[in-house]
Amino acid sequence: MNAALAPTLTAADRCDRCSAQAYVRARLHAGGELLFCAHHGREHIPALAGLAEIHDESDRLLEPSVPGEPTI
Repeated sequence: MNAALAPTLTAADRCDRCSAQAYVRARLHAGGELLFCAHHGREHIPALAGLAEIHDESDRLLEPSVPGEPTI
């Protein structure tokens, strides 16, 4: 993960493959970026590792929910 790729992905960021909420951003060295849900990130990021800077926030899916806090 690279902190220089902030800002954090939000609920408005959608996977380029299936339109689910994005948790992985791949900023391509040649320009542009790809957003992936956790599933498609696991599928495609290994192939992009040398071609992009990867920012993976999929660990947010494992955070316990707080009662009374709105979900994303």
